[in-house]
Amino acid sequence: MSEKSGQKTAIIVGAGVGGVATAARLAKAGFKVTVFEKNDFTGGRCSLIHHDGYRFDQGPSLLLLPPLFREAFYDLDTSLEAEGVELMKCEPNYNLWFSDGESFELSTDVSRMKEEVEKWEGKDGFERYLGFLQEAHRHYELSVTHVLKKNFTSLFSMARPSFLRHLLELHPFESIYSRASKYFWTERLRRVFTFGSMYMGMSPFDAPGTYSLLQYTELAEGIWYPKGGFHSVIAAFVRVGERYGITYRLSTPVASIQLSLNGRRATGVTLPTGESISADIVIINADLVYAYNNLLPPSSKATSLQKRPASCSSISFYWAMNRQIPELTTHNIFLADDYRESFDDIFKKQLIPTQPSFYVNVPSRIDPTAAPEGKDSIVVLVPVGHLLDKKEGLGIKVDSKQDWNAMVTKARKTVFSTIEARTGARDLQGALVKEIVNTPQSWKDVFNLDKGAILGLSHSFFNVLSFRPSTRHASIERLHFVGASTHPGTGVPICLAGSKVTSEQVLDVFGMDAPWNKNLTAKTSKKGEVKEIDKMHALPLLSNFHIALLTLVCVTIMMGYRFDALEGLGEGIWR
Repeated sequence: MSEKSGQKTAIIVGAGVGGVATAARLAKAGFKVTVFEKNDFTGGRCSLIHHDGYRFDQGPSLLLLPPLFREAFYDLDTSLEAEGVELMKCEPNYNLWFSDGESFELSTDVSRMKEEVEKWEGKDGFERYLGFLQEAHRHYELSVTHVLKKNFTSLFSMARPSFLRHLLELHPFESIYSRASKYFWTERLRRVFTFGSMYMGMSPFDAPGTYSLLQYTELAEGIWYPKGGFHSVIAAFVRVGERYGITYRLSTPVASIQLSLNGRRATGVTLPTGESISADIVIINADLVYAYNNLLPPSSKATSLQKRPASCSSISFYWAMNRQIPELTTHNIFLADDYRESFDDIFKKQLIPTQPSFYVNVPSRIDPTAAPEGKDSIVVLVPVGHLLDKKEGLGIKVDSKQDWNAMVTKARKTVFSTIEARTGARDLQGALVKEIVNTPQSWKDVFNLDKGAILGLSHSFFNVLSFRPSTRHASIERLHFVGASTHPGTGVPICLAGSKVTSEQVLDVFGMDAPWNKNLTAKTSKKGEVKEIDKMHALPLLSNFHIALLTLVCVTIMMGYRFDALEGLGEGIWR
């Protein structure tokens, strides 16, 4: 207990986005919170790299699902604006570059999208595009309501009528690629509207169709960039938390979770120095597979988690350029010709593809503070396979199959040549003044990511919902989890949603109410009465009986018309 009589205490292991958001929520609810972080910075992969006036986002570089961010700050009695976070809209969303010299511009501008889609699929193509958006919108709204804001603590959670009746609408048993193929008839546009599965660390040929929600939020809500880098959002959560009394202990790794004598309750943490810190509850924001295998006693659960499919890793380049590269926009995608084969190389062979698809971000294009005047900061993410474990590497020479030095050299050469060939940019190598690189091994070493998988566990069907690791330990009381590999899943806004789910689960343990739910009541009550002109009046839905009757009437009328026409035709012929 803290110095305040009766005040509950909480320890959070890890200061990633899920950790800092959960810490702030619990502190607002009255807990005395301490956050332990192994690195000397907050944010985990949502951190910054600096070099001589250049700034790079180490991980995420585009902000999606902005309503989830606004909701999180509102729940904490503040806002993005009040915390000094300025979101800048990236327009266009992306430029996609193909090897045949063609490009495609993805945008929230409907007139621009109409022109782009019709260029390849004709007038009917735009109508099909709107149909795709409609389906993706349903995926988005249903997922936010029934998945991101709900907990799935057991298989019975999936049997909730409110969720079950929408299951088929989410298309979890079809891939994103197969769903997109129903709306887009050219291979070019099927690729344009499915590459986003890389955000989930999955191949578009394996990712559930539900995840078209990502394309929806980009096309309907836009892509945003926080001025000063993505970490400015994390820093805002940290500041809010500190106002609520949170203590952050950076450069302080945790050696193990402290348990009661019978091993059935978490009672705190032990540091490598031997220091022991007690708490009423412990929340782990460290990589889930790492935590089970390194912070807790050996268990079958820990072993089984290591066998689950993991997401991909990346070779990420951070380039300081001595001049601007005007051919590149803020967000650029270069798609491989061998589209499916490139994903198979990553997810089935754990290699770098012969022809990789990759993402290029130029933060200085949207935010000039990311580089010295007249120069550019460039971040390149090349998806590659994760580190092979003992089982995956059985019978092969792992060192030769995953020679990361050779892969980095190959990736750098391919990226330079591809950008130059497709955009017309010249002598990128000559403009490079500083290069920093992350590989699967460095992702593992710096952030304790199992296998160096940058997005945690895979999001295949049997790794989501009730099948995804729970936000609460099955046999150890008062031990909870938040982050990419637990429910609801990976990605910054998804982890933010997860922080709310985990926080409310923690509060339930102590019979405490979530204070942000009072915010919702207050916000609703301020709206007052709706004016008559603004009331919504939906047309009454027809019953099946009325639909059948109407159909019969229409068919009768049509058939009567056809008989009359035939009779008239016959008279004309015989006359």
